[in-house]
Amino acid sequence: MTMSDGKSDPGGDDRDSEIAKETELVFLRNRVKELEAENAELLSQVSSCQCQQMEVKDDRLVRRRRVRKGDKNSIPSHLISKRYVALKIMYFGKRFYGFSAEAQMEPSVESEIFKALERTRLLIGDKKDSCYSRCGRTDKGVSSTGQVIALFLRSRLKAPTGDSEGQVNGRTGERPEYDYVRVLNRALPDDIRVTGWSPAPIDFHARFSCSAREYKYFFWRQNLNLSAMDIAGKKFIGEHDFRNFCKMDVANVHCYTRRVTFFDVSPCQNSHEGDQLCTFTMRGSAFLWHQIRCMVAVLFMIGQGVESVDVIDTLLDTKKTPRKPQYLLASEIPLVLRTCEFENVDFICSPGAAESLRSHFKNESLTYQLESVIYQEALRNCLPPCNVSTEQSSCNDVEKKKKRAEHVPLLSRPTEPSYEERAAKLKPRKQETCHV
Repeated sequence: MTMSDGKSDPGGDDRDSEIAKETELVFLRNRVKELEAENAELLSQVSSCQCQQMEVKDDRLVRRRRVRKGDKNSIPSHLISKRYVALKIMYFGKRFYGFSAEAQMEPSVESEIFKALERTRLLIGDKKDSCYSRCGRTDKGVSSTGQVIALFLRSRLKAPTGDSEGQVNGRTGERPEYDYVRVLNRALPDDIRVTGWSPAPIDFHARFSCSAREYKYFFWRQNLNLSAMDIAGKKFIGEHDFRNFCKMDVANVHCYTRRVTFFDVSPCQNSHEGDQLCTFTMRGSAFLWHQIRCMVAVLFMIGQGVESVDVIDTLLDTKKTPRKPQYLLASEIPLVLRTCEFENVDFICSPGAAESLRSHFKNESLTYQLESVIYQEALRNCLPPCNVSTEQSSCNDVEKKKKRAEHVPLLSRPTEPSYEERAAKLKPRKQETCHV
């Protein structure tokens, strides 16, 4: 910069450089603000994008977990192939509080079966959705080799849902049907086994479609009179009112007439220390609550010689004997529901499942025999030896005579209320509950 006299001014150059610096500083500050704004905008975009991705991932994880847990809502039940099936079941009843789970006493055979059905995912929905029915409702401790239930199970059927003929005939397309016997037996406890399955028509009912039920009751012969018991047992054959040979359930049962079609007393192949194992075999269309055990209890009295054969006729005549005499039931452990018979129902068991069943039953039988040996060993070692002499045998005869003398004849015992008396007591209770 020059002055009028032509000489330079050094102060002017300094002012120009300061102005340039201030301008550059302002520009840089504005640029920093712009970059900060852009950075904030980019951060907001990135964060929103990550949230969406995480939500998608979380949703997928939840869905996967639901499917893995077998959530019923994952696949609609109407899209799952199913068929109506009858299952034949064996169980050793000693540890169970009966077959039915309705008594709310655990464990029951029925509850164990449904646990296995849920575990194997053969059950679609719940018990109510399966159209479930059972043939017999055995009591606490009673066993079975031929119990039958019916319900809808998962299937590989390709037939339409409404094609009942396809379900019965088993049109499953290229894939074979599930081996229900083998699949369920892997999930059941050792004292319950499925021994066969059969396709069933939609109108099949395990209880009401049953044409006959057969029971066996095992006992040791000892000194029982088999011929007398056989003569007495044959009197049960035919249609009779069995109210004196059962536990009356007045609230639910109003007719106590039942038909027995077969009765037999016979020795079995098993014996122990000279004592023969025997069995009662009874077949009929249906039986009342505790009917078999009541019949056996009276037959034992006849076999012991403390009651006559004619007492059966007297107890079956409900006009002559309207009230049941009080007597103890026979034990539940030896009672077995052997078979339930149906028309046009043929149970299936694959060769592999049948071989597994044979092996399992054999092993369980050997296990129980080992337990029996332990009690026999206790008899030998834990008690002093018993030398049976003629004097001791005569003493035993005296004791038996005393027992016979102490026996109160059935027809002289106190009696339970009659059906009419029980029903009369029940009516006021029903009226009270209606008013409430």
